[in-house]
Amino acid sequence: MPELFPQFLSMEIIAVSIITLLAVISPGPDFAMVTRIALTRGRRAGVLCAIGIGSGVSVHLTYTLIGLGVVFASNVWVLTGLRYLGAAYLIWLGLSALWPDIRAFSDRRKALKEKDVSANTVYVTPGADQNQYTTGRNAFWIGFACNALNPKTMLFIVSLFSQVISPDTPIAQEIGYGIYIAACHMVWFALVAVALTLPAVQARIASIKVWIERAVGLCLAGLGIKLLAS
Repeated sequence: MPELFPQFLSMEIIAVSIITLLAVISPGPDFAMVTRIALTRGRRAGVLCAIGIGSGVSVHLTYTLIGLGVVFASNVWVLTGLRYLGAAYLIWLGLSALWPDIRAFSDRRKALKEKDVSANTVYVTPGADQNQYTTGRNAFWIGFACNALNPKTMLFIVSLFSQVISPDTPIAQEIGYGIYIAACHMVWFALVAVALTLPAVQARIASIKVWIERAVGLCLAGLGIKLLAS
């Protein structure tokens, strides 16, 4: 039996590694958020958003490691509350991406109604509104909240620690798993941010960048609505 224990641990490590990688690279709200931040705010903000996403994983890891993960997952009201919060946040993020267009449309209607030519001058541009809305610092917190309020991340972490990781696994090794999971999120989404801000990529998407942000905004809002309906 002692001879099988190291083999069991090695199989557990392999399982955790593969499952985590597959979960991280699968498209979802985090991917959409990093895409939007990187394309509209630049590489630094995109990387900070990725670090925020990885840091948000620590919230789920903390309550799972202290034994509250299964309790939360088995209580409908906890899952429902997190689902509503996550959905509301995603919808808000989606609308914030579309806000420059909404505001521009509202300004045009107001200008037509008042027949005031000065109302059509560009006092508020999409870029200026976005720059005011997001800086490198709050890009981190946007990513953090996006992951911390994601009920799917909660279920992933709880399922991983309750079904894949053995109860006999030392706590130090479980903490190591947690660091690995958070690091995978940071590294993957940082790579996405870097790839999207490469000069060659920027040159190709320069003419459609606004439409990409609109598509991402609709995607985030749609994910939030889907989460509410699920």
